[in-house]
Amino acid sequence: MDRPPYSTAWLARWRQEIGDVVGAMLLTFEETHGFAPGDNRVRVADEDDRRAARDVAREPLASGDLLTFYESVGEVALPDVGNGYFVHPARELLRRLSEEGAVFVPEADDPHGVVIGSDGGGGLFVADRGGAVHRTRTASPGGSEFDRVADDLQEFLELLRAAVVRFAETGEPCLSPGTPGAELRGVRDTGSPPSSAPRPDG
Repeated sequence: MDRPPYSTAWLARWRQEIGDVVGAMLLTFEETHGFAPGDNRVRVADEDDRRAARDVAREPLASGDLLTFYESVGEVALPDVGNGYFVHPARELLRRLSEEGAVFVPEADDPHGVVIGSDGGGGLFVADRGGAVHRTRTASPGGSEFDRVADDLQEFLELLRAAVVRFAETGEPCLSPGTPGAELRGVRDTGSPPSSAPRPDG
């Protein structure tokens, strides 16, 4: 079955679906997990985000899919889904690129990329120039080994949605090989997930 085209309309549906699942999850989160949830949100892009998105578009390392994303979504912050999942704002992407430069991803077809997000276990999500998304095995991309988690940004976002739905339904913080969203833990097809660090406070 063909995927629906990646577009601002697709992103609006994706954002709404995750928001609905997270909203329902938070109603019983403290009762289920024994502590109050943090600020879990998928924030709609505002004018400042869209200005930053136009700056992203001028970066040769950024794919067109990232521009489409940042024109619609300002930020993804899901600290209470598993160990946490985050897609950083466009301004953070630009800051890291300015201060740290491009990330070298030797496993990628085009081995240069930018950090677009992170998880609460110390991993960083890096989008290469060709659009594929990789996860570092350490908290620093310099010299890290990478796992390819998605062939493009749309697939990465679909996996993130699957991880949110699975956590809301089962409460399982770690996904295992063969389950939807497992790739976000560094598991793709066959192989072992990287070791995880404790979730940071805040």
